Amino acid sequence: MAEAEEQENGSLEESTDESEEEESEEEPKLKYERLSNGVTEILQKDAASCMTVHDKFLALGTHYGKVYLLDVQGNITQKFDISPVKINQISLDESGEHMGVCSEDGKVQVFGLYSGEEFHETFDCPIKIIAVHPHFVRSSCKQFVTGGKKLLLFERSWMSRWKSSVLHEGEGNIRSVKWRGHLIAWANNMGVKIFDITSKQRITNVPRDDISLRPDMYPCSLCWKDSVTLIIGWGPSVKICSVKERHASEMRDLPSRYVEIVSQFETEFYISGLAPLCDQLVVLSYVKEVSEKTEREYCARPRLDIIQPLSETCEEISSDALTVRGFQENECRDYHLEYSEGESLFYIVSPRDVVVAKERDQDDHIDWLLEKKKYEEALMAAEISQKNIKRHKILDIGLAYINHLVEKGEYDIAARKCQKILGKNAALWEYEVYKFKEIGQLKAISPYLPRGDPVLKPLIYEMILHEFLESDYEGFATLIREWPGDLYNNSVIVQAVRDHLKKDSQNRTLLKTLAELYTYDKNYGNALEIYLTLRHKDVFQLIHKHNLFSSIKDKIVLLMDFDSEKAVDMLLDNEDKISIKKVVEELEDRPELQHVYLHKLFKRDHHKGQRYHEKQISLYAEFDRPNLLPFLRDSIHCPLEKALEICQQRNFVEETVYLLSRMGNSRSALKMIMEELHDVDKAIDFAKEQDDGELWEDLILYSIDKPPFITGLLNNIGTHVDPILLIHRIKEGMEIPNLRDSLVKILQDYNLQILLREGCKKILVADSLSLLKKMHRTQMKGILVDEEDICESCLSPILPSDAAKPFSVVVFHCRHMFHKECLPMTSMSSPVQFCNICSAKHRGPGSAILEMKK
Repeated sequence: MAEAEEQENGSLEESTDESEEEESEEEPKLKYERLSNGVTEILQKDAASCMTVHDKFLALGTHYGKVYLLDVQGNITQKFDISPVKINQISLDESGEHMGVCSEDGKVQVFGLYSGEEFHETFDCPIKIIAVHPHFVRSSCKQFVTGGKKLLLFERSWMSRWKSSVLHEGEGNIRSVKWRGHLIAWANNMGVKIFDITSKQRITNVPRDDISLRPDMYPCSLCWKDSVTLIIGWGPSVKICSVKERHASEMRDLPSRYVEIVSQFETEFYISGLAPLCDQLVVLSYVKEVSEKTEREYCARPRLDIIQPLSETCEEISSDALTVRGFQENECRDYHLEYSEGESLFYIVSPRDVVVAKERDQDDHIDWLLEKKKYEEALMAAEISQKNIKRHKILDIGLAYINHLVEKGEYDIAARKCQKILGKNAALWEYEVYKFKEIGQLKAISPYLPRGDPVLKPLIYEMILHEFLESDYEGFATLIREWPGDLYNNSVIVQAVRDHLKKDSQNRTLLKTLAELYTYDKNYGNALEIYLTLRHKDVFQLIHKHNLFSSIKDKIVLLMDFDSEKAVDMLLDNEDKISIKKVVEELEDRPELQHVYLHKLFKRDHHKGQRYHEKQISLYAEFDRPNLLPFLRDSIHCPLEKALEICQQRNFVEETVYLLSRMGNSRSALKMIMEELHDVDKAIDFAKEQDDGELWEDLILYSIDKPPFITGLLNNIGTHVDPILLIHRIKEGMEIPNLRDSLVKILQDYNLQILLREGCKKILVADSLSLLKKMHRTQMKGILVDEEDICESCLSPILPSDAAKPFSVVVFHCRHMFHKECLPMTSMSSPVQFCNICSAKHRGPGSAILEMKK
C-alpha cells in the first residue's frame, strides 16, 4: 500500500501538496491535483458542503447557502444565492440544463440554467437530499424527489402544476438518494430502498448492517454503476446489488423486479464515497488512528483506494493517503466522492479542499519510472507511446539514461546506448565524447562512434586515437584497421606513431599500424618496406592492389625469402611488369631461389625461358635432382653435350642413360644400365623403347651367362623377340631360377597371341560382310531422273521432249547418266559397262546399276 507523505510547510491546512506517496516499487494508479482558481477563493471565505459533476461543468454548494458553477479548472462561471444556510445537495439532469438544490432551512429549488422554468418550495423541516429525473429536459419526465423526514416525489401535471406524492416515510430522515433511469435508490436510518418509477413499486429493502453507527455521522454512500447495478457503502461495509427481472411465473403479487446482492465485503475504514472504475471500485475512506503518545483517537488523512470486488471479499489494487486541508477536523460526513463518467475523473470534496484524482497517462507512467531511476523502462515506454506522450521527449529520456549509467560507473553500457539514443545527431555525439573524456573513459565509447552518417570532427577521432596510442597499442591498431582513413588527419597520426617508434623501434604492432597508415596516405613505398621487414602476409595483396611492381624490382630476394611460392606466382603473372631477365639477374646470388623461379617458369611454358635451360641443368643437378630427368625429357632447348657432361661428372646414371639414348648411343646406354644399374627390367624396358634388333642381341649376349638376367628375359621378351633364339643359346646344365614358370609364361603368351589373331580375324570378316551388305543395299536404291539432267556424252537432256517416243537411259552409281546409244557397245568378253567419265575398273562405283527403257 502506497502512502502519500505529509509535508508540513507552515500549517497542514495550508499545504499545497495534492497527494504524496511513500517510496514504493508499486506504481500508483491515480494522480492528484488540487482544484484551484475560483475554488481557492471560495473556500478561503466559505466551506464546501456538497458538489455534483457534469461532463461540461461542476456545481459546488457551500455552508453559506451559495451554489457556484465552475469549469473543470475551477474557474467560477455562475453564482446563485440560494439560502443563508448550508446547501445539502445539488442535482443535475443528464443534459446539464436543469438543476435541483435543497438547503438546511427547508428550501427546495428546481430551475433551468438556460430557461425560465422554476420550482420553489420551502418546507418546515430541513431537506437533506434532492434528485431530478435524469431526463428532466423532456416534458414527460418533469419529476424530482426530495427527502427530509419523508421521501416526496414531485411531478408536473398537464396544467403545469406540481403535485407531490409520498414514496416513503416513518424510518427516520432520508440522507442519500441516487436516480438512474427508472430506478430511484435512497437510504434512511433503517437501510436502502429501491423504487421503480415506471411500475410505481418499491422493489427491495437492503437493511443496514451496523446499527451502532449514527446515520447522521456515517451516512450511506450510493452509486449506480450502470442502470441495474447499485453499489452501497455504509460504515465499513460494501454491497453490490443487481436489479433483475422476475420471471412471470414467480410474480403473483410481487414486483416485476427484484434485487440480488452479488458481492458483499468489509473494508478497514469508514466509507465516505464510492465510484466505479471499469470492473473495479474507487473508495473514499474516513480514517481514525490511535496516537502512540496519548493513546487517543485522531482523524488521519482520508484514503482513496482502488479495489477489485470479489464475491465475499476484495483485493486492494492501490491505496493513497490524501493530504487535504483541515483533515484533522473533518468527520466522515464531511467527505464526498463525485465522479465524471466520461473522463474517469474523481473529485474528493471536503469543507476546505477539493482534490481531483485522475487515471495516470503514459507521461505520468514515465515520470514514475524516471523517479524510480528505471530509465531503460522509461525509454522503452516512450518509444512505444511516442505518439501519445506530450510532456516527454525520447531524446531527453535517453540522455538522462546515459548520465545515470555514467554516474553508476557502467561506462560500456552507457557508450553502447549512445548509438541508439544519439542516432545521427553529430553535435550530441561530440558533446558526449567530451563528457567521456572528462571522466577518462574515451576507450569505452570508441567502438560505438559513428563512422559514416554522421561523421564527427576529425579532432574527436584523433583524440581517441591518441588516448589508445598512449596506453594500448593493440587497441590503437584495431581502430586504425576498423576506421576509414578519412575520419582523421592521417599525417598527424603518422607523426604520433613515428614518435612512439623512436622509443620502441622494433614494436611490430606499431610498425604494422604505420604501414596501414602509409597505405591510407598512398605512400605505398614506405608501407611495402615495412611489410617486407615484418614479413607480413598482406605484402602481396598490397603489391597487387596498388600495382607496386616498379617498387619491388630491387626487393625480389626479400619477397622470395618471405614466401617463395607466392612471390614466384606473382612474378610470373606479371611478366609484362617485371621481366624474366630482371628476376634472374636479381636472383643471381641466390641460385636456390633462381632455381625455384626458373622451375616454375618451365612448368608453365617450356619455351619462355629457353635461354636459361643450360643454366637450369646445373641448378636441377644441384638443388632438385628428382626433376632433372623430367626437365631433360621435356626441354628441346638444353644442350645435350653440356647435360651429358654434368651428369657424368655427378655420376647420374639414369640421366646419363637417357642422354646417351637421345644422342643415338643406345648401345652405350644399354651397357651402362647393365653394368652400372644391374637392372634387367630397366634394360628390357629400354630395349622395348628403342625397338632395335641389334640392341636385343646385345642384351641377350650380355645376359647369357647370368641366370637371373635370363629369367628376366624369358619373362618379358616373348612379344618382341622369338624366345627360341634365347633358349637355343642357353648352355646345357645352367641352372636358371624359375625356368619352368618362365617357359609356362612364354607358352601362355604365345597362346594369347594366337587367340588375339583369331579374334581379330573374326571381327574383320564380320565387319567386311556387314559393309558389303550395306553397299549392296545402297546400290539397289533407285535414282531420280528428271528433265534437268543431261547426257554426259551428248550433253542433251536425258529425257526426250516427246514422252511418247521410246527411249533408253543408262545411270551409273556415280550418278552420271547417258543415252544408251551414246555409250560404246560392250564386247562379248566383258559384258559389264563402265562410266566413261569415271573410267572405273572392274566393278566399282561407276558400274551400271540401272537401264531405263520405254
